[in-house]
This record gives sequence, C-alpha cells and structure tokens, in this order.
Amino acid sequence: MKKILGLNLSLILIVGWLNAQNNQGYRPIDKLNALIYYLENFYVDTLNEEKIVETGIEGILKELDPHSYYLTAKELKEADEPLQGNFEGIGIQFNLYRDTIMVVSPISGGPSEKAGIRSGDKIIYINDTLVAGKKITNNDVFKWLRGKKGTKVELKIMRKGEKELIKFTIIRDKIPVFSVDAAYMAAPEIGYIKINRFSNTTMDEYRKGMEKLRAQGAKHLILDLSDNSGGYLHAAVDLADEFLKSGELIVYTQGVNSPRKDYYATAKGGFHEGKLVVIINEGSASASEIVSGAIQDLDRGVIIGRRSFGKGLVQNTFPFPDGSAVRITTSRYYTPSGRFIQAPYDQGVEKYYEDLYSRFKNGQLTDEKNIKFPDSLKYQTRNKRTVYGGGGIMPDVFLPLDTSFYSDFLMNLTKENVINDFCIDYVDKHREQLKITYPSFEDFEKKFQEEEDMWKEFLQFAKSKKIEAKQESISISKPWLMVRLKAGIAQNQWGREEFFRIWNAHEPSFKKAVEIIQKDKFSKIAFFK
Repeated sequence: MKKILGLNLSLILIVGWLNAQNNQGYRPIDKLNALIYYLENFYVDTLNEEKIVETGIEGILKELDPHSYYLTAKELKEADEPLQGNFEGIGIQFNLYRDTIMVVSPISGGPSEKAGIRSGDKIIYINDTLVAGKKITNNDVFKWLRGKKGTKVELKIMRKGEKELIKFTIIRDKIPVFSVDAAYMAAPEIGYIKINRFSNTTMDEYRKGMEKLRAQGAKHLILDLSDNSGGYLHAAVDLADEFLKSGELIVYTQGVNSPRKDYYATAKGGFHEGKLVVIINEGSASASEIVSGAIQDLDRGVIIGRRSFGKGLVQNTFPFPDGSAVRITTSRYYTPSGRFIQAPYDQGVEKYYEDLYSRFKNGQLTDEKNIKFPDSLKYQTRNKRTVYGGGGIMPDVFLPLDTSFYSDFLMNLTKENVINDFCIDYVDKHREQLKITYPSFEDFEKKFQEEEDMWKEFLQFAKSKKIEAKQESISISKPWLMVRLKAGIAQNQWGREEFFRIWNAHEPSFKKAVEIIQKDKFSKIAFFK
C-alpha cells in the first residue's frame, strides 16, 4: 500500500512537472527529479544508487569551476588533516625504502619519540603482522599506524647494532602537522621563515618562529611562500595582518549569493616597520596570493620570484549525512586594489591544470617578456604603480627558472625517486659516522663540501637502479645534485629546517631577497616613496 501511495504521489509530481514544462513554468534543474523517478520506477535492473548519485554529483561539479568538487568521507578526512594542524597516530616521519618502513625521524614530543623510536629504525612487524619485504603503499602505513588517541599499536623494530628485533608498545596521541618548515637567520638582522600551507596552527607557528628570530636580532624578514598551495582564508588574513597597519584592507570576497565581505588589518600585527621580501613562484596559490597581493597592492614589501598560480576562488564545505561533502566555490576574492587574480578556466578543467606546463613551454617561466597582461586588467597600487589581475600575482622582481642543470640523467633520477632514496640509504649506512665527524649541523654545513666518496657512492646507487647516462649529461647536473644530496642528507640526519639552510645558500630567490634587503635596494626600488 505504501509503495502504491508513493508511486501515485510521484506520478502526481511528474504530471505536475510535465504540465509546468508545457506551460514553460519549469526550471531545467527539475529534470533531475524526473530522471530519478524514471530510473527508480522503470529501469530494467537494480540500481547502484550510491554510485549513480556520486557520479552525478561529480559530473555536475565539473561543469562549474576547477575548484568545486566532491569528497567521500575518507577523502574529506584526509584533506582536512593537514589543515587542522594535527592527526592521531604514533608520530613518525617515514619513507618506504626497499619495501620496508624506514623511520626518518620521530616527531618531537610525540609518542614514538617518548617510547624510544630512533631515526633509522626499520619497522618489521605491526601488531604481529609482518610488513617488511612486501609491496606496501603510504596509505597502507597510514591505515596501520594512525588511529584514535589512546589506542595501542605494537611494533617490532630492526635497529643497527642490535641482533634481535626490539619490541615497542606505543599509545597513539595527537600528532602535530607543521606548516612552518624553517625559521632561521638568513644574515645579520635578516630572518627567514618558510611556510608550506595555511592551516589552523600556522599563526602560532609563525609567531613562535618570529619570537626566536627577534631574540637573535632579526629586524627584517624574508617570507618564503614558494610552492605554498594555500589553505584557510582566515590564516592568510591573520598573516597579512602581521605586516599591515590597522584599518588597511587586506582582501575582500564577493559572489552572486555571497554579499561583499571586507577583511581589514588590526592593531595586533607585530611586524609593521621592518623590511619585508616575499618569495613566490608558480606553485604559490590561493591563500599565498592573498598575502602577497595585499603586500604588493599596499606597497608594504617587495614580491620576488615568478608569477603565482592564479587561484582567486573561495570554497566552503557542505556536508552530507553519510560524512561525505562537496566543496563549492561560493565567492571570488579580490586584492585591495580590486584585482581578481583567478586564471581563466573557460576552456575546461584539463586545460586549466595544464597551464603551468604551457607557461614553461611558452617561456613564461624563464623570461618575463613572454608574459602578457591585457590593459583591461590594469590596476594601481597605493603608490600608483601598475599591477595586473588575471592569472596570478606578477612579482615586482622577476627571477627566471634556472634550467641550466636539466638533463636526461636528472629527469630519470627524479622520475624514479632515486635522489630521496639515496639520501635515506646514505644516512642509514653512515648515521653514526656522521655524528662523529659532524657533531652539530653547523659542522656539517661548513665542512661537508665536495665529498667525492659520496658522489661515487651515489653514481653506483643510481646504476643499481638502472639509471645511467653519458658523462656529458652527468656533468651538467652534478653541481645541482651535489647541493641537493647534501640538503637531503642534512634533512634525514637533522630535520626539515636543515634542508632549507643548505638548499637556500644556493637558491637564487633566497640570495636575491638577502641582497635586496642588505644592499638597501629595498628602499631604492622605484615603487617605494
């Protein structure tokens, strides 16, 4: 009886819809309701409703813009974890090396460090299940080691110098996900902070880093947002607030169904006076562009590097009862001058995401003369400088992508992840000797130069991975590789900040930022009063 009543009700609705269509009083979206009715009542086979609905949602969202998309409950959790600033697990940085889970380092203060896990340990068993020597993925490791706070996981570890496996019982806890990779002194009076994403913890991390730098005499700052793909709008606004004076407009958002909302700087910012250089590149997007756009429009600092990605759309998450959700673009954001910096996407999503390759192919990453902005997108900064909307933030000082070290040898090494694997292997083999030879990172930084023994070991390692090349190709990439290997070894022996301390010493954008501040080019660049 209920089914019959439901069918009759559906028929009434459909008849009403058809009458409305005939009277031209319907909306095209009403066709979806009719389609669902037809499928549920007339389709030949049993429907997989979940699959149909999810496919339909994805298809609809693809027709909107590149940044509106559907997430399953699992995907939503994985996407949110880095931005929440923590997850629940045992707290290790790891790499999969030769089908074995290698501990790069236990996270400081986490349960693994407290239990006695060390860098270089190899995880052989997890809860009595053999996990070494099998084809496993990062997702497998996450599934095994992450879990609710307070739950236990048992590990059996292989450690160099120990004949037997060592058993550990670790109680899972909240594990921080850091968004500040490095905060150190670049030169006397010049601090450097590298931010990889804009999360809930970014401002706490930034302030902690600035406090350390000020204690070391920092008066000026290099803010590195290269390859920072964005994150939370509020985190970007809070960071920009640190550099701008009370009442200055940071950004505003607006959409058809979202009234204009202005975000202003407050009086709480802690870096209003020092010289500020912001590094961006083609991987800097969204929240990174909000910060760099505000700094540029208000002539607060110098933006250097290459043109940013160009994401000027704001998304909000709307949940479904089963834990899945859609992220829908609800508004556009505009820089203080009124610029909308979103790259065009009218030729489809695939073409949109191929834009970076097109920039490289067209020479836009190597020569700023190849970058053209239409006059219709012209705007002015506070000091009447010309800037452009559309397709990202164009830096004040353009630094071309260095391709002089590119070779087939390097491309093959990168494709097979040989560089990272070697650094893990090298530190694993030489960890104790590195500690003796270089008691501190500073010793390593100064003394570990052209280590030919290491280079020979690397070439042999590459050969074992079937990566060989002509001497000419190897020679082209060797200078770059020597720096990259040293930085990778430093990261595996000490940490992420030490990677950047090695790498930046040879990085053109970092050196240019120091030069601009140190040689007083900051005040001499024409756009400043």
